[in-house]
Order: sequence, then C-alpha cells, then structure tokens
Amino acid sequence: ADRDIAKASATFQYAAEDRRTTERNTLFNGLSKAGDAKSQGGFLLTRGANLRTLAVLAADVTPDKTTLGDVYELSADLKLAKMADQKGVDFYQKNTVIPQGIVTTDAASVIFEEGGVRWRLPRSASSAQDGLLGRSALRKAREVCTERDLLQAHGTFYELPALNAKGAIRMRPVATSDAAIHDYCSYRGLLVLSGVSPEAAKDDRHVIRSDDGKAAVWVGAADDLWQLGKPRGHGGPWLNTAVQKGAPSDPYLMTGYDKKTLKLTNHGAKPVRVSVLLDVAGDGRSTTYRILEVPAGKDIVHAFEPALNAYWVRFVADEDAVLSAQLTYE
Repeated sequence: ADRDIAKASATFQYAAEDRRTTERNTLFNGLSKAGDAKSQGGFLLTRGANLRTLAVLAADVTPDKTTLGDVYELSADLKLAKMADQKGVDFYQKNTVIPQGIVTTDAASVIFEEGGVRWRLPRSASSAQDGLLGRSALRKAREVCTERDLLQAHGTFYELPALNAKGAIRMRPVATSDAAIHDYCSYRGLLVLSGVSPEAAKDDRHVIRSDDGKAAVWVGAADDLWQLGKPRGHGGPWLNTAVQKGAPSDPYLMTGYDKKTLKLTNHGAKPVRVSVLLDVAGDGRSTTYRILEVPAGKDIVHAFEPALNAYWVRFVADEDAVLSAQLTYE
C-alpha cells in the first residue's frame, strides 16, 4: 500500500478450469426431460421405527399435473416392491409435500428466498421448467449430505450450506441439465432420484423398477451429480426494471460459472452510469469492479475475464432509470 491503512483485507479465490460439457453423462440416460409428456415420479421418505427402508409414493408427473399412485418400498438389497398395506398413502403424502414459494421466477431470473433475503439465480434454457416450477411440481430443497442441502431451481442443482455455515450466501452450482427430477434423497449412502423416463432402457443399471412397472427410481452416488452437465444459464437482477438512483439490485449468483457475459440496456432517454459490484468472498461485502456508462436507448456488452470469480454480483445506477442487467453463463 502507498499509505497507512487501519484495516485492510486481501482476498484470493482459486478455481480449476471446468472442462465439463453441457451434455449429461450416460449414467443419467434413464431420467426424464422437463419437456416430456410423462415422467415416473415418486415422493421419497426414509422410514423410521428401525425399518431401514425407503418409501416411494409413486406419482405420474406431466407438465400440467401430478397424479398419485400406490406406495412402494425400496429395501436394503435395492428391491422396489409394492407395500402390502396401502393405508399409509395419506401419511406419506402429508410428509412429502413440496411447499409453494421459496423458489420462484419473474421476468428477470429465478428467485430463491431465505430468511427474508432474495437471492437471484440463472434460469435454464428449458421453458418447460417454468411450468414445473410455477406449480411446484419438483422438489426444491432437501438435506442430502450432513448440514448441506441440495437446492433444485430451474434445471440447476446447487449446494446450499446450512445456516450455521453462512447459508445461501455461500451456495454454489453443481450442475445444469434438461432433467425433470421429481424428488431426491439419500438412502444408505446412496443418492436416490425420482423422475424416471417411461422410455428408460430395461437394462439401465441405475434404474430400479417395481415388478408391476408402476414405480421406478434412479440410484447412484451424490458425487455423480457433477456429471449431470456444466452449470450454465441466463438471467439477472433487472429486466425493464424501474431503478432508483443509488439503490443496489438484488444479488445475482456468479460463482461456479466460467464464461460470463453481461448485457446492460438503458431503456431511457438519458445516459446512465452503472456500477458493477462484486461480493468476492461471499461475506456480504461488495467492491466496485467497473463503472459502465450506458448510452440512452442503447445497450452495452461486457465479457468478464475468464479468471475473474466472485460469489455474487450487484448493480447500482447513478440516476433513476429503466434498465436491464442480464448475464449469460455458458
């Protein structure tokens, strides 16, 4: 430093090059796609009372509705069989409800709310995800590893730390795909997913079916999710948004994406200067990365350096204006 500073911080963030492709690994071939006419879903719940089995409440999932079926049981030897006693359907239905809200969308992006704070996330390229998310058809969050939830939002899985480990501010993307995963949980050290394609190959070793063919789950390891597809998406905190001078936008996720492009659009009649603020350490403190001038009625495109990484990005305008700030992650 060229002068004395009472308090200073220097933050370094390292990341390896992400060489994954956008294609999901063949081990996920048995999963349905968001645009499929029908998917074999299932509400999943590990059973107590020392039973050590996994209840699977079968469900047919279509773009418009979810239809419940019978209850099945996945045993320790990974056999999926229909329960002899179907009186527990109401119990499993009640205890596996997918809540409304929490993850929503608006015109600009996906929104995840935790503790009254809005965190904005990218949306995938699949418009079919809009309808599924809009009716809360797919599981949104569930603890899969100890004190670490798995958040599913518009085609992307995220690691979501527990609140005692900073919570949403330290979340990161795992993978993005076209899959429509209905529910997910851990069972005996394995990751179990529902949302199997009716067309899945009969010899797919990751797909376990009941004898009657009316229930099916995918089984693998939690770390397999990293092979579901490179994280990607588009969105931002503003889209034709009336912005107040000096008011920061909602934070928009940046960490975990390597090819990042920003498009700023000024929909007004006067030029506006927009500060791009980065939360590098994921601690809520932001630093100015660039101040970009956007001409009246024009847009500008800025490509972030490949090595630049930060947890969150926010934007602040120096005038009241109608602006769009949209990012593309590839």
